[in-house]
Amino acid sequence: MPSPAWLILPTYNEAANLEPVVRASLDVIREAASDGHRVLIVDDASPDGTGAIADRLAAELPGEVEVLHRHAKLGLGQAYLAGFRRALDAGAALICEMDADFSHDPADLARLLRAADDADVVLGSRYVDGGQIEGWGIGRRVVSRWGCRYAERVLGLQVRDLTGGFKCYRREVLEAIDLHSVRSQGYAFQVELTYRAVRNGFRVREIPIVFRDREVGRSKMSWRIALEAAWRVPQMRLHAR
Repeated sequence: MPSPAWLILPTYNEAANLEPVVRASLDVIREAASDGHRVLIVDDASPDGTGAIADRLAAELPGEVEVLHRHAKLGLGQAYLAGFRRALDAGAALICEMDADFSHDPADLARLLRAADDADVVLGSRYVDGGQIEGWGIGRRVVSRWGCRYAERVLGLQVRDLTGGFKCYRREVLEAIDLHSVRSQGYAFQVELTYRAVRNGFRVREIPIVFRDREVGRSKMSWRIALEAAWRVPQMRLHAR
């Protein structure tokens, strides 16, 4: 029988994308997971009305949509950690994370959840055979690919897409990796959680996805996020010794 699954959607200024991505995701999760599934929207006080849309969806779809409001823009990593803690407290067996801007195809949630039958962490990967990126310029492609290879080599991992944000965790992974000590954001957050999972002996599996650049709204990517990953990755290796 499928396990209860939660999807964590961090949001900041995603008013145009939120309702369609929530509805598309629920269509998939209803079929792929058992009763107890939930979409948890973690909104960082979006000034564009995202939080109000989230509240309306939660009122319309009680038991399937929940909202966690935070008082300010506190960072992607901390938004995910807050969402993970809420999902674990509610008894979720599988916890997924996904961008709220359709860069990740909600239909692929079914494949992530199925792959979790024989893996502890499932990564939707742009860089394994069959994975693709659509809509990025050469500069962004170079930064992303270099960042993944850099982290892979520094940390001694055999994971191709360490910076991707489309994942499914078994609850045992998040319970074991000391979420309270995670301080990374952005790319570095994704790298750190996968690194901690591997160091704790969990099985990581990558499945190919097509990543598409957002069509509506503005990207949250910045050079600050990329630079944080560059200096945080060696710190991860040093602290693990």
